[in-house]
Parts: sequence; C-alpha cells; structure tokens
Amino acid sequence: MAFNLILMGLPGAGKGTQAQKIDEQYQVPHISTGDIFREAMASETEMGLAAKAYIDKGELVPDEVTNGIVKDRLSQADVLENGFMLDGYPRNLDQAAALDQMLADSNRHVDAVINIDVNPDVLVDRLSARFICRVCGATYNRISNPTKVEGTCDVCGSHDFYQRDDDKPETVKNRLAVNIKMNTPLVDYYEKQTVLHTINGERNIDDVFKDVANVLQSVNN
Repeated sequence: MAFNLILMGLPGAGKGTQAQKIDEQYQVPHISTGDIFREAMASETEMGLAAKAYIDKGELVPDEVTNGIVKDRLSQADVLENGFMLDGYPRNLDQAAALDQMLADSNRHVDAVINIDVNPDVLVDRLSARFICRVCGATYNRISNPTKVEGTCDVCGSHDFYQRDDDKPETVKNRLAVNIKMNTPLVDYYEKQTVLHTINGERNIDDVFKDVANVLQSVNN
C-alpha cells in the first residue's frame, strides 16, 4: 500500500516515533532531510557535493540544491513502489511549490499531510526534561525515561549529571518559536489543498497512531 505523506510538527511532538510506526505497519519509506543530505554527500552525487560546498563554508544550503536532493530520493525504486513519508521537508512555501511540481511531473501528488499538534508549553517541558550522565553519557528524561533510582545512573552508578545548553528551557522556547514561524504558512498552504490532517499529539503514542491510521485509511478509500 503506497502513500505519499508529509509529517509536520514541532520538535518533540513525536514525529519520529509515529514515522517508525507508519513504516512498520505500512512499509512507507521514511525520508528525513538530514539523512538524505548525509547520504547524498557520502555518495558524492552532484547535488550532494553542491550541498557539502555550502555546509563546509557554514552557509545555508539554497532551496534549489535541497529540492534537487529530495527529487533524487523521490525517484528511487523503493519510493516509486511504496510511496514516501517526508520529515523535515518542505520547510517553506517555495519548497512546497517545488515538491508539488516534481510530483506532478511524474503523475504523483501528496496524499496527506499529518500535522502532530502539541502545545508549545508541553513541548518545553518535554524537551527541557532531558539530562545526561557526565561519566558514561547515558541519556535520561525526567518525564518519559527517568533513572530507576533517583539521582543514580542506571548504567554506571554515577550521581553526576548535566543538561546540554540546547535543552535548557529558554533555548527550547527560542527553537520552538523559530519552528512555529516556519510551519504556520505551510499549515495554511496544505489546509487550502485539503490534504492537512491535524492530530492531537498530547496523548499516548498508541492513541496518536490510531488517529494516524484512520487518516491513512480515509486516504486509501
């Protein structure tokens, strides 16, 4: 069963978890922008080398290069057979228009945009709850994955923990604000195309996935 999907949601909303469950149940290839950039650069494709040149200079990769890397991935056999699940692309309206065009050129279209919606305040709590053992590097989360014994690392028994700067609440709030500004026009764009499905991501993983599965069933009918 092939689906052409886009996953949307703020950092910490649970996109990666739902992507894994979609892949397991429907065998839809999960295409993360970060992964395909690394693959294109490692394979030294034309677009991969172009991206590497910008990244090595500390510059943003322009849309035309990003679009080219995505287009290359969407032309591969597993995607043509099983569809795709884009995660991290498109990131702006120009990329969304480019995606529509590259799909139209091969008689395809986006079946559904699944937007996992979580209140930013909840995400600040989720993302800023991470802490790390300074001795062995084991990672924990006060909410979802605490140590078995409070204050003691499960792996090495250390009592010395720290929090990364980018997990601190103010940094998390700033990162979320940037993503909200970026996502809002895309939500409007896909809502106008009537392919947007917003799902409450503040519930447990299985309940969220039931709604995802219902969306896919409705698309398939």
